[in-house]
Amino acid sequence: MVFRKLLIAALALAVAPAYAQSFPTKAVRAIISFTPGSSTDIVGRIVMAKVSEYWGQPVVAENRAGAGGSIGSNVVAQAAPDGYTLLINSSAHAVNPAIYAKLPYDTLKSFVDVVPLTSQPNVLTVGVNSPHKTVMDLVNYAKANPGKINFGHAGIGSGTHLNTERFLAAADVTVTQVPFKGTPEVIANILSGSVDCYWAPISAALSNVKSGKLRPLAVSTPKRNPQMPDVPTTGEAGVKGADSPLWFGVWAPAGTPTEVVAKVNADVRKALADPGVKEKLANLGNDGMDMSPQQFAQFVREEIETYGRVVRNAGIKPQ
Repeated sequence: MVFRKLLIAALALAVAPAYAQSFPTKAVRAIISFTPGSSTDIVGRIVMAKVSEYWGQPVVAENRAGAGGSIGSNVVAQAAPDGYTLLINSSAHAVNPAIYAKLPYDTLKSFVDVVPLTSQPNVLTVGVNSPHKTVMDLVNYAKANPGKINFGHAGIGSGTHLNTERFLAAADVTVTQVPFKGTPEVIANILSGSVDCYWAPISAALSNVKSGKLRPLAVSTPKRNPQMPDVPTTGEAGVKGADSPLWFGVWAPAGTPTEVVAKVNADVRKALADPGVKEKLANLGNDGMDMSPQQFAQFVREEIETYGRVVRNAGIKPQ
């Protein structure tokens, strides 16, 4: 019996490199945890389209939105650990353990951290007809009228939700938060006047800002973004301690062969370094991230700890 187990293990070790070398031999599913048109969707599709070229196989994007990205995450957690089902999620992946009392998966044990994609600022946006011309206009109104401002976000536990919480804590204001399923829905409601403001991911907000439909008040990063050089940081605008970059990454089900993880990591990093991909992403306000699977795993764990503190400090009770 012991000999048989050793033989099976040895065969598995021998087969793994060959399996990884030939991977993929068929279409790969990319489960995107937010709605079409969201920043997670936009960034994921740009990068994976190039990866698909390298592989000579389709990467089929499938949006599974809801519950702060955890619905899509659960699809991948339940998938076969063979590399043919990947998760594309945002920093919400690191937020959800603090937001949800009981997730249908274990964030640390159900996934392999494969590779980060990009980071980008959120942009505090209001409708073009809003009376608020600056961040302090908004803050001063909120202080004088607690709860009267409707602040949209892309669902409980999303990066835009945590950005909202950080901003509200730093500005010491009270608003009415309105969760939606994803960014496109929030933006549509700002344009219609149903929602007052939103920390919109820059890649999703840029076209409406450039067309004059949305007014940008600040970006959520310590430095200004080249796509909106005239838009101040929140610190410059008068609110310190509200920085909250949004980032995206790729995960696979736990148990996915390390050789496959290494291949996906290498090919995604190659795609991020491609001049055409870099230009597309930069034009949407993104900065590429470059990490090994081990570095990404450490980064994710640090982010889980950071967001846990943010949630506790905001007094958010797990749902």
